[in-house]
Amino acid sequence: MPNRYPQGEYLLMFDPLDGSSNIDINMSIGTIFSVLKKPEGHPGVHDSDFFQPGTQQVAAGYCIYGPQTTLVLTVGDGVSMFTLDREQGSFILTQENIKIPEDTKEFAINMSNMRHWDAPVQRYISEVLAGEDGPRGKNFNMRWVAAMVADVHRILCRGGIFMYPWDKREPNKPGKLRLMYEANPMSWLIEQAGGMATDGRQRIMDIQPTQLHQRVSVVLGAKNEVERVMQYHREADQQTQA
Repeated sequence: MPNRYPQGEYLLMFDPLDGSSNIDINMSIGTIFSVLKKPEGHPGVHDSDFFQPGTQQVAAGYCIYGPQTTLVLTVGDGVSMFTLDREQGSFILTQENIKIPEDTKEFAINMSNMRHWDAPVQRYISEVLAGEDGPRGKNFNMRWVAAMVADVHRILCRGGIFMYPWDKREPNKPGKLRLMYEANPMSWLIEQAGGMATDGRQRIMDIQPTQLHQRVSVVLGAKNEVERVMQYHREADQQTQA
């Protein structure tokens, strides 16, 4: 912020245009934001001020720009949706206390990367693709918008699981999505709605950031499905250690 403005008490991180590759084809895009309390006793703003785990967020949410412009927000007391009323020029509360079903029949993942995934993720996706004839005993539908905002919004509206896992093409990077201004705010929204958010092995919001643009694997959504993905990672780790 320019020096002429007073120093505030909060820190704002945001992804200004999530899903920008969808602009040319007029599909949903959005803005993701996370708000932290600024550490006391620190003059100015330094990178280290932002290195707080997701559990320290005081507000998080996103705007999605589609058929309607919708603001989705949490301040730690549930999740609420506000819809832009263009005539009034303000957001109107349209839904509150949003809850995600613990079970689902929808998953969101970029299937073209399947050959690059780690074994636990391949196992999970192979099982849901097998449908009612496979070990899960039910058919799943796949949905993929290629904008995290749109995929998470669908999950908040009707359930599901979203996955953007680590893959072998860039083995030194733990994932593609950014921890502090994509994964953390979305994880808090999902948790506040009764879901879970993990990197496959641990809760995303417990991860201690060390870099502003730190990356992370993301698995979030319906509680029972996310727990299953974590179980598969634990079993794979145990086999490796044996």
